[in-house]
Amino acid sequence: MKELLLVLVLIVALAWLFVRIRRGRDGATDAGISSRPAKQDPTYHAVSIKYSSSACNAAKAMAGVRLLSTEAPRLPLPDCDAAECQCRFAHHPDRRSQRDRRSPFAPSGFGGGTGSFAQERREKKDRRKSADPDDY
Repeated sequence: MKELLLVLVLIVALAWLFVRIRRGRDGATDAGISSRPAKQDPTYHAVSIKYSSSACNAAKAMAGVRLLSTEAPRLPLPDCDAAECQCRFAHHPDRRSQRDRRSPFAPSGFGGGTGSFAQERREKKDRRKSADPDDY
């Protein structure tokens, strides 16, 4: 009886080990979460110019400016007057560099409200509120 129980425990342990190896070490793939980092969406991939102390004025003028990678100029910049350009691109996952300023507690929330409409700006009377059916 003890031998049968021992064999059963051994079979269950081997089956568990096999399943764990097949799914990954942490078992996260079972929940749909990959252990590898997710690929970045290239739609908003941005670059900024990194330059050295001997850089040209054209590169210094673009300091801190993030451009979509599809719209970035080629290096060296067209106005570059350096003997040897040392500029490089710094890559960013998004063009935006600051925190998101929208508040989830505001009336518009993250839905992208378009502002407040406290004051009526129409000058004419609303034709639908007319009592005369001939006005239609």
